[in-house]
Amino acid sequence: MSNPEIPLEAVYPVSSRLLAAPPLLKDLTTLPEYLRNNSDLYTSHPYLPDLAAIERAIYLVKQHEDSFPIPATARIINPSLQVVQVQWNNLVDMLLGGESIPENEEEYILVFRPPQKNNIQIAVATGYDLLALKLTNESIDSKQAAIEGKVSIGVIDDILYTAVVRGLLIAPPSTITRSGRFPHGELDDPAWFSAPTFTLQWHITQDCDLHCRHCYDRTDRKTMTLNQGIRVLDDLYDFCQRHHVFTQVTFTGGNPLLHPDFISLYKEAVDRGFLTAILGNPMPQHRIEEMIAIQKPEFYQVSLEGLEEHNDYIRGKGHFQRILEFLDILSELEIYSMVMLTLTRLNMGEVLALAQLLEHRADLFTFNRLAMVGEGAALSSASPAEYPAFLEKFMTAAETNSCLSLKDNFFNLHRHKQGLPYVGGCAGYGCGAAFNFVSLLPDGEVHACRKLPSPIGNMYNQSLHDIYHSTLAQHYRAGSSACKDCAIRPVCGGCLAVSYGFGQDIFTERDPYCWLPS
Repeated sequence: MSNPEIPLEAVYPVSSRLLAAPPLLKDLTTLPEYLRNNSDLYTSHPYLPDLAAIERAIYLVKQHEDSFPIPATARIINPSLQVVQVQWNNLVDMLLGGESIPENEEEYILVFRPPQKNNIQIAVATGYDLLALKLTNESIDSKQAAIEGKVSIGVIDDILYTAVVRGLLIAPPSTITRSGRFPHGELDDPAWFSAPTFTLQWHITQDCDLHCRHCYDRTDRKTMTLNQGIRVLDDLYDFCQRHHVFTQVTFTGGNPLLHPDFISLYKEAVDRGFLTAILGNPMPQHRIEEMIAIQKPEFYQVSLEGLEEHNDYIRGKGHFQRILEFLDILSELEIYSMVMLTLTRLNMGEVLALAQLLEHRADLFTFNRLAMVGEGAALSSASPAEYPAFLEKFMTAAETNSCLSLKDNFFNLHRHKQGLPYVGGCAGYGCGAAFNFVSLLPDGEVHACRKLPSPIGNMYNQSLHDIYHSTLAQHYRAGSSACKDCAIRPVCGGCLAVSYGFGQDIFTERDPYCWLPS
């Protein structure tokens, strides 16, 4: 930096004002070292060399071209990062115009430009920041760090994740992506073809305290042991690390809280840094508090099938009131509550009335269409002819009812026509079966989607990686070939389980509720 046209104050705006006689330097970057060797220039400001070192770092970061590796192939330190070790504190506050007085105390100052942003970040490094940088610089994996630090893997991964979010580290993008052969239609936003999170819908037990009329599986499957569950979680961790995705474990069943080792399995999932959620039934408050003591779930989902009379016909006498009381418990415990309805011909007319009742009681209310599978085959599906109008009414109600959520992929047919933003379906855009989620049953069987028979492997004798990349799993991910020419294929694709229930060939025929011309 020997350009004589650059004045000292352009690089050191604060430091230069504190110098009685600014020196003439051939290389402006040498000012901090020059000051350390000439302390007579700043006797009243002993912290000035450190202050100048931070200003130099800021200038260097400003000159750093936005040449981040895109995509990164491994987690790396932000190439623009400057780490400045100083012997005085409060210098960042001084640079930002604060009035703090520097004191003699060692700190590390981080100066960097976050990826895809123009603003320069200046911050005092925390111990966690320095640990994240050390682990990345020395290629120490989370498992090794957890053992050495005597903490859970989740603690280490949270530290690394925070560093990535802040921009100190750059992580590889998710490799959970639609294949290049997947139809694009009129859409090209990468967000519609990749998933940042992978969800394991984990049916840890078939035991259930209800016997609903539309239950899709009452088969007798052996409940998994704690050791089997731990091996599953280890395999899931390795899979998600390998594919650079965050992980959510959604515990369900049956009723997952009836598993004798539920709390142990829940803690094991949390210890690996996984997000957690529950699809279950009402339980006593103390059971929920046990869970919160480990980690608050992202949500707790329960089900209602319409207003009280119809719901209790489907799920059992007294269930409706138990759900309302349980929603109050979830609210008191500040747990995000979700209510799911299975849409049938008999309850289609009750959905919006139920939504009004739930508006200030549940955080989210939505529906799945009935999959006529298992005992659900005895119920009548909603009329496909009436479905488009029902969705329009639901969308209109959602404009004023904050708990209503647009989940069904066919909402996007209306939204496409109206020029509105698309909404996500099962855990993401379009059908997520064998894409951004799979279902694991108590006996180790893995299904592309739990709502239809779709076995793709068994995690007790195969790795999730091998199962996920199998030809059969890819077949389910591709969905129906009948949708390949659809303009909004990436954000729709219908529902394979509904098609299966209607006796369709799910790989060649389209969802019978689709109203687009053939």
